[in-house]
Amino acid sequence: MGIFDSIKKAIFGEAKAGTAGGASTASVGSATATQQVDVAPILDKAVKDTGQNLAWKTSIVDLLKALKIDSSLTARKELAHELGYTGSTDDSATMNVWLHKAVIKKLSENGGKVPADLLD
Repeated sequence: MGIFDSIKKAIFGEAKAGTAGGASTASVGSATATQQVDVAPILDKAVKDTGQNLAWKTSIVDLLKALKIDSSLTARKELAHELGYTGSTDDSATMNVWLHKAVIKKLSENGGKVPADLLD
């Protein structure tokens, strides 16, 4: 499973946690496709649960930390590769900005309802 899949599972899995019964991966996927998941409250709760002051709306590192996903430079480079980043991964600041936008966009494309101000 790739890093973006882990992000999706952490967010969409959390949204489906309240549903009755043991849903299979296939049914969770189809439910995600037909029903939008409000991403902001899930991430806000994840941040609160960490007890840290994390800025998930602006920082890919904080977004990953909130979801308890590896936020190391190596993991972020892997995520950048997964999502098709073509810039230099040596310029981590530029890569991080791109990654954050790409992850938010991909969440939106995969059934996530994200705050409009985070979509360009």
